[in-house]
Amino acid sequence: MTKVLFVCLGNICRSPTAHGVFAHQVAESGLSDRIRVDSAGTSGWHDGGLPDSRSMQRAADHGYDLSFIRSRKVAPSDFVEQDYILAMDRENLKDLQKICPQEHAHKLRLFLDYADLPVSEVPDPYYGGNDGFERVLNLVELGGVALLDHLKKNLQ
Repeated sequence: MTKVLFVCLGNICRSPTAHGVFAHQVAESGLSDRIRVDSAGTSGWHDGGLPDSRSMQRAADHGYDLSFIRSRKVAPSDFVEQDYILAMDRENLKDLQKICPQEHAHKLRLFLDYADLPVSEVPDPYYGGNDGFERVLNLVELGGVALLDHLKKNLQ
């Protein structure tokens, strides 16, 4: 079982969107029995809460369900249990690097490192308008396709 953890700041916008979209992509590819998907935040501000309603609506508009996801903070056990710990932006990657045991540092990367895109970060849409949530969804879909391609090559 390959375990993928998506991480943003509060685990209510970007990382749950990536979680829901990628879980859907994994299921569509028939690999749900081989790839497990989760998400978390570097802060615990929203622990136990649903994703942001704007993220949930934008995802639903595109056929993705985020209602099963609850916000949580990255736990020390994540560094041991997860195979891929993918930050949405450089700031969260730096925060993860500060708390990650050295022997697990190789698991940390930016999510969009797997995609051939002109951007390397998924921007935080929280304080913006609906266009920001649409942009996040589009980047997550593209990043998910690229990540799934990478994982398929390594699963064979």
